[in-house]
Amino acid sequence: MLIKPSASIRQNYNEIAALCKSTGEPVYLTKNGEGDLVVMDIEAFVRREKMLKLREELLSVEEDRLVGRAGTTPDELDSYLESIIDEVEHGKETSI
Repeated sequence: MLIKPSASIRQNYNEIAALCKSTGEPVYLTKNGEGDLVVMDIEAFVRREKMLKLREELLSVEEDRLVGRAGTTPDELDSYLESIIDEVEHGKETSI
């Protein structure tokens, strides 16, 4: 976890941006010793959002399966998951 005082974003924007890009991790900014903001690289944010959306979709499918609703075949699901993994690993844009 990377923690910086909030003043560093004003004084060292380029340094904070480079840190976010190089680590792919969020930087936590504090104000008066308390957590205030989180800053992260846009690519890391987009990747995180896609993974969260995938998790929501998988939970929905699992809920449907548990109550007996019809869904996709295992082959269709496997193909879909492979495309999502490929997108996350290689930054390709596909519709989710």
